[in-house]
Amino acid sequence: MSIWDFFVWFFWFYIFISCIAIFVRVIIDVFRAPDLSGWAKALWVLFLVFLPFLGAFIYLIVRGQSMGQRAAASSREARGQTDDYIRSVASQNSAANEIESAKRLLDSGAITPAEFETLKANALRA
Repeated sequence: MSIWDFFVWFFWFYIFISCIAIFVRVIIDVFRAPDLSGWAKALWVLFLVFLPFLGAFIYLIVRGQSMGQRAAASSREARGQTDDYIRSVASQNSAANEIESAKRLLDSGAITPAEFETLKANALRA
C-alpha cells in the first residue's frame, strides 16, 4: 500500500463519515421541526432513506435556514435551563450567608443582640 493509496482511502473515509453526519443531522431536524406534520416527516424520512444524497441536498436547500434557527433556539433553551439550574444551586442560603445577613440587621439596629444570637443559632443548626 503506497502513501497515495492511504490518502485516497482516508479521503473516502472522510467523505463517508461526513455523509453519515449530514444524514443524521437532517433526520434529527426532521423530527425536531414543529411546523412539519406527521405525514411530511414520514415523506422526508422515506425520501432520505431511498434517495439519501438527493434528499439531503434538497432538504438543506429547502429547509436549511429554518434548520439553523431551530438549532440556535434549542441551544438557547438548553443554555437558559443550565443558567437557571446554576442560579438555583448557587443561591441556596448557607449558614455563613444567614449569619452575615443577621449581622447586618444587628448593625443597622433592626434586631436586638438576643434576636441575633437566635438567628445565628438557627443558621448553625441548619
